[in-house]
Amino acid sequence: MIKYVVKRFAQMIVVLFIVSLLVFLLTNFIGDPVDMLVPENATLEQIESARARLGLDKPLPVQYGIFIRDVLHGNFGKSYIYGKPAMDLIFERMPATLELVAVAACLVLCIAIPLGVYAGAYPKRASSKLIMSGSILGISLPSFWVGMMMIYIFAVVLRLLPASGRGNTVMVGNVALSIFAPGGIRYVILPAITLALTNVATMLRLTRSGILENMRQDYIKFARAKGVPAKSILFGHALKNALIPVVTVIGLQFGSLLGGATLTETVFAWPGVGRLLVDSIKSKDAPLVLGGVIMMTITFSIVNLCVDILYAFIDPRIKAQYKKK
Repeated sequence: MIKYVVKRFAQMIVVLFIVSLLVFLLTNFIGDPVDMLVPENATLEQIESARARLGLDKPLPVQYGIFIRDVLHGNFGKSYIYGKPAMDLIFERMPATLELVAVAACLVLCIAIPLGVYAGAYPKRASSKLIMSGSILGISLPSFWVGMMMIYIFAVVLRLLPASGRGNTVMVGNVALSIFAPGGIRYVILPAITLALTNVATMLRLTRSGILENMRQDYIKFARAKGVPAKSILFGHALKNALIPVVTVIGLQFGSLLGGATLTETVFAWPGVGRLLVDSIKSKDAPLVLGGVIMMTITFSIVNLCVDILYAFIDPRIKAQYKKK
């Protein structure tokens, strides 16, 4: 088991290195940040001075080496636009993003798995067919369009929920959260539903497929022949085995939620890392872009590592494989 964890951790380090290299190279194609920092009538000397101050006059390999050195010391450099450490700015926004993703993930699990179990256990019912039709719709609709329709219906027409922002926050430990503040939950409902919709549809279909496959297995037929109650067969046997691939996909779904949060935060003006990334790309603020992407990658990698470890506990074949070694 320890070998399994070490192997997954080593893979995570390799992924982080590759992501950092790719993002560093790509940030050099979003434009010259000096153009945003100097006046339009700046002289060549002023431009070169600004480039030297930012360290952009050095060759790319040297810049990347400096960046890796700073990352190993827990620092992503200073933001070109804000003049503050990029790490501080990212940590200020990270609680908002994680709060939104956590609420969306809870919606995915609480909606997709029960509906998937029902649709898989009773596939011929009209309600099951309606659920599956709705899942196709959920996968097909683009999230930005869903977000705008949510704002129009619930904020503009019905005036039930706020259209944007995060509302008031309260400190829970050292973290500012809005869901525990008075009225704060109203601000997270629309963006969380928008973010969760596609993932609900995907997880629902996966759960249904797993239930259908397991209900055809011989051990289910044997349990029925022994007179085991239908609920015990469904939840005690079929669902337990159907959740093995679902647990594997949960880590990928978390990454999908993190990636989708960028667009959702922009639509709903949610003050998270995703919106900060979009603003940083517009202003060509490379330290913030690099820091934001790497922090999201680290979060995604840690969640996937935890899911891999959980998967090893659920599936005894993984433990047996590494015990033999």
